[in-house]
Amino acid sequence: MESFTAAERERLAPHFTHLDRPVFALVNLPETVKGALLARYSRYPGTLRRMFLDEFADSLPAGGAVWDGDEGERAAQLYERIFLGYGDDSVAQLGGAHVACEWVSNVLTKVLQRPRLAAYLEQSTRYISYDQPMEDGGYRYYRDPSLGPQYATAMDGLFDAYSSALPRVVRWVDESFPGDPSPARTRAMKAKALDLLRGLLPAASLSHMGIYASGQTYEQLILHLLAHPLPEARRYGEQILDAVKAVMPSFVARVERPDRGGEWISYLQARDGAGERWTQRLGLDDASAAAVAEDTGPSVRLLHVDGDEESLLAALLFEASGVSEERTRGTLAGLGADERARMLADLVGDRTNRRYRPGRGLESLRYRFEIVSDYGAFRDLQRHRMLTVQWQRLGPHLGAEVPEDVDAAGCGDLYRGALERSAAEWERLTAAGHSREALYALCLGYRIRYVLDLNAREAMQLIELRSGREGHPSYRAVAHEMHRAIGAVHPAVAAAMTHVDHETEPRLERILAEMRTEAKRGARA
Repeated sequence: MESFTAAERERLAPHFTHLDRPVFALVNLPETVKGALLARYSRYPGTLRRMFLDEFADSLPAGGAVWDGDEGERAAQLYERIFLGYGDDSVAQLGGAHVACEWVSNVLTKVLQRPRLAAYLEQSTRYISYDQPMEDGGYRYYRDPSLGPQYATAMDGLFDAYSSALPRVVRWVDESFPGDPSPARTRAMKAKALDLLRGLLPAASLSHMGIYASGQTYEQLILHLLAHPLPEARRYGEQILDAVKAVMPSFVARVERPDRGGEWISYLQARDGAGERWTQRLGLDDASAAAVAEDTGPSVRLLHVDGDEESLLAALLFEASGVSEERTRGTLAGLGADERARMLADLVGDRTNRRYRPGRGLESLRYRFEIVSDYGAFRDLQRHRMLTVQWQRLGPHLGAEVPEDVDAAGCGDLYRGALERSAAEWERLTAAGHSREALYALCLGYRIRYVLDLNAREAMQLIELRSGREGHPSYRAVAHEMHRAIGAVHPAVAAAMTHVDHETEPRLERILAEMRTEAKRGARA
């Protein structure tokens, strides 16, 4: 290990977790400085701590003083030279920031969650009740005066229906799922009631979201927001840009440059316009007419499959073998079906926990699903990062259903009336030229068509997680159908998904999780 003088150690200590180990973390430094340090690292012959002393320490406050927000002269200059001057985008992957976006509509949450390389946490309609007004006395939904007073009247009506139904559904759940009183049971009952009624909430319902991402991801997200046709998206793009600039301005310096971000935004807007023009030219834009001709019920269709089980076995063996994949495939061709099945089971391993994932060989198979489900289920499935998700614009044409349990609770007519009010307001906004904003008015119970394109490894993770008995019935149904479709073409792959939960008995979905939480709390007390 290299040695440092007492003065050097004093200078290093506020910014490095260890001074005598080869592994350490950077602390108490702005994100831009950390990114610049690691960017310079690739061309510096010595260690990171020595480089910090030689090239950065003089630009930073001495003695671990509180950072005043200035990036540091050397860091800023380095970014100007490497990132802006030479276009090394990987540099912007070396720093990140936590950003909170509050009071965003459920429409915008899907746009914010679109980047793959980011982490998100969103308020859940399973735990957040929307029956209470905000501080200003109104319900929690996106507002825009340009949408007219009829919009606010329609939204208030939807939330009135939700608020009226909630206590009735909670009572029904209590009577239908008897059990000993406990805090866990109370929370599970409310979660089920909120699950049953989330389809009443409009897409305009407001949520809060936390994001953690690299500078590069923020740059891409901000550009897409600034190019978006919805005013809400553009406003949040501007505010996210301001927030990131306050923490690591060099990472997003290109966004406001006309020759960089300006041209990029123009490209994204032109691309969006081209899609609109071609769908109109080909007659593919009339969703209402298409819905009349097609089955509008929920569905899961496997559109395309890439690869076969021989490809899967060869990929699983590749890292352990010492020969070409072509030779491995030739050897596998001589094996019988039973031996292949035993081999696959052995290579997948004994997965006693669903979090135990098989090797990356499963990524050699790929499935493309077209799904029609309610918007609430789509919101949950869209959040999976390691897949390609594309979705069409939400409309009323694919229909909506009233959950059987809501009918049983005596709130079916209230629910149906809310759906009709929602669709009528969508029609009014569309006719008034607000086709993009019209989707704010639609209840989450309306269906949307989308594509999930994913490899077998991600399919295993998604299907096992979303089929769990604690999940919402609508996305559980999608997971079950995806599993069945994969089993029809690759039975051995479906069989490897040993943690798919097919139990359909009615239950308080969250009761087991709430009981575990209660037990942990008791153990800590």
